[in-house]
Order: sequence, then structure tokens, then C-alpha cells
Amino acid sequence: MRHDFFPGRLVAGLALMVAAVVYFGDAGGAWDTPWFVVIPLVCGGLCLAGAVGTVARAVRVKRRGSAG
Repeated sequence: MRHDFFPGRLVAGLALMVAAVVYFGDAGGAWDTPWFVVIPLVCGGLCLAGAVGTVARAVRVKRRGSAG
């Protein structure tokens, strides 16, 4: 079964995984990260994911409109 690809969800997942790696690296003692670093990382990643999702949806709608 085939399903649609949602690049915005991919970008959101990657941004949250990067934030988790930064947080767990700090918690594990691998490096010292200030507490405020993760907030812009998560917010920026979610904003980027929203923009990517909006562009992907616009492209998907345009392709369906011109194909039919």
C-alpha cells in the first residue's frame, strides 16, 4: 500500500532528534550545554517543518490540479 510522503514531518522529527541528542549529551556529561539552547532549536525546527509542510502541500495540490 502506498502513502503520501510528508517532508514537514521528517524535518520536525529530525529537529527534535537533534534537540534530544544535545540534551542527552549534556545530561550524560559529554558536553556542557546552556539550558536555553534547546528552546530555539526546537522552535526553529518546528517553524522550518511548518514551512516545508506548507510548500509541500502547495506543490501536491498544484500537481493534482494540473493532472486532472
